[in-house]
Amino acid sequence: MRKIYTQGERVTGVEVYEGETGTYQRVEGDYIFSTMPVKELIRRLETEVPAEVRRVSEGLIYRDFITVGLLISELVVKDEEKREELIQDNWIYVQEPDVLVGRIQIFNNWSPYLIQDSSKVWLGLEYFCNEGDDLWGKSAAEMASLAMGELVKIGFIAKSEDVLDYTVVKVPKTYPAYFGTYSEFDKVRDYLDRYENLYLIGRNGMHRYNNQDHSMLTAITAVENIRGGVTDKSNIWAVNTEKEYHEEGKKS
Repeated sequence: MRKIYTQGERVTGVEVYEGETGTYQRVEGDYIFSTMPVKELIRRLETEVPAEVRRVSEGLIYRDFITVGLLISELVVKDEEKREELIQDNWIYVQEPDVLVGRIQIFNNWSPYLIQDSSKVWLGLEYFCNEGDDLWGKSAAEMASLAMGELVKIGFIAKSEDVLDYTVVKVPKTYPAYFGTYSEFDKVRDYLDRYENLYLIGRNGMHRYNNQDHSMLTAITAVENIRGGVTDKSNIWAVNTEKEYHEEGKKS
């Protein structure tokens, strides 16, 4: 999306890329749901955004993310109770100071449908970084080599040759950060909320570190507001503001 058009207190349309024609086209809409990073949303508004709002928006900070997926023939680590079975964790946070990997996901334990061959193990090694830094600049092959070496170092696999295949996914702006100008975010929120048919939802759309269920709930709440003729958006922003939240039944 290249531009967002407004008139008064309504968003009237967006300019999007049309792949078949290779051109940008304006698309009208009654309601606009935005999950894009707030900074990018402000930049694309075809209107004169107040300088103070733009300053806060430009000062929002994000943390970027790389997942290295490795297909493993066999893990050294086993389940603590049933030593012959696959370790039961969904993900594991890595605390060792001499490696860069921050978390390991075991996709077998999320769903059997994620794995074609149940005799193998798909791991996702997660690296937290900043777009443009040394990690972000590594090629897929370099990231895979780094990940294999770190798995050997922390004792997950015996040797790099136990890795049968790999894939690397880089995701910019994965984590909206609560520093930079975030303490002034209400200025951006108040400005955008005045557009009566624009709804900010999801993690990046609201610049809030919501879980997936909370992100979906913001979308559900927005639709319920539209159906019920509710113009106030405070209940959308109230999602995930409770003091305590428990994820029952989820493995560590």
